[in-house]
Amino acid sequence: MSVTIREIENKDFTTSMYLDIYHNGKRYKEFLKECKLVKICTPADRVANKAKRQLANQIRDKRSIQLQSNDEGVIANHQSKIELQAYFENYIQRYTKKDKRNVEGVYNKFLEFAKIEGYKITTLKNLDERTIEAFADYLQHGCTGEGASSYFARFKKVLKQAVKEKIILQSPASEITIVRDESLKKEVLTIQDIQKLANTEITNQVIKKAFLFSCFTGLRWVDIKDLQWKHIDLESEVLNKVQAKTDVKVSVTLNTNALSLLPEKGEKNEFVFALPSHTGALKTLKLWLKKADIDKHITWHCARHSFATNLIVYDTDVLIVSKLLGHNTLKYTQRYTHVANDLKRRQLIVYQQ
Repeated sequence: MSVTIREIENKDFTTSMYLDIYHNGKRYKEFLKECKLVKICTPADRVANKAKRQLANQIRDKRSIQLQSNDEGVIANHQSKIELQAYFENYIQRYTKKDKRNVEGVYNKFLEFAKIEGYKITTLKNLDERTIEAFADYLQHGCTGEGASSYFARFKKVLKQAVKEKIILQSPASEITIVRDESLKKEVLTIQDIQKLANTEITNQVIKKAFLFSCFTGLRWVDIKDLQWKHIDLESEVLNKVQAKTDVKVSVTLNTNALSLLPEKGEKNEFVFALPSHTGALKTLKLWLKKADIDKHITWHCARHSFATNLIVYDTDVLIVSKLLGHNTLKYTQRYTHVANDLKRRQLIVYQQ
């Protein structure tokens, strides 16, 4: 077994550091993002780099101790004392997959739960099954649609990683499950609602145009934020993009409404909409809905639900809707037919009255 610090020079003259780990006949790298060295231009840069090298050495030493403990089949003393909050925050910092925002979300949900229930956040070792069951119940009553099961799956994933790292011997959440709700409970915006939003002025025009663009294309937040001009062919009026969540490519023909929301065309790698953080966008969206007198609990993802539901309301074939959403099967798309049928029925009742 060996744990060695190695360095890689980057094109921007910075230097990345990583642990070259050889353990049980396998070699792998563990990058130390917090230890990235800057190009030395001032004495302060030299001091900062020295501190980062010291930190890298500390991380290497701890990693060596951890691997040795794993080989012996025991939990090292320093591992058993790791606080749940500290571990979760470190896990999020190291996490690089596309659902990072969801992992952050379940962490915030657990902090809310702990505060409401008076649960004192303690070490991972002291986290018991009874607390996990209470948290699962909290998620089921506080989340809509697929949120509870999705959040809990990521919470279990964090604990499973803690087991792999020999911080805990077994996960207290392994036998607890939340059944995924296949019904669609999120609110949708009707065509009339979307028109009301379009007619309601707000200060942040970028958020307004981007959200309405999502309503007309079905793009998720992560895809609308990452949307670049290279994804849009203005000549053919088609948007082509690989979805961040599923890695499935979607092609959407842009109608007149969607085209009218696009700003002046920029360079191919420029973002179409210069959006703020997800939290900031939701705050603006909430105020906008209130100003438009729309009494619905609407998140950014509801734009995608609204897109699909309104297509079905106006008799678009479910196969076409599924393709536009980038679904691999009709299973998820068919949920929108129930919402659309219910919406049609309510609109008919209003018309008859």
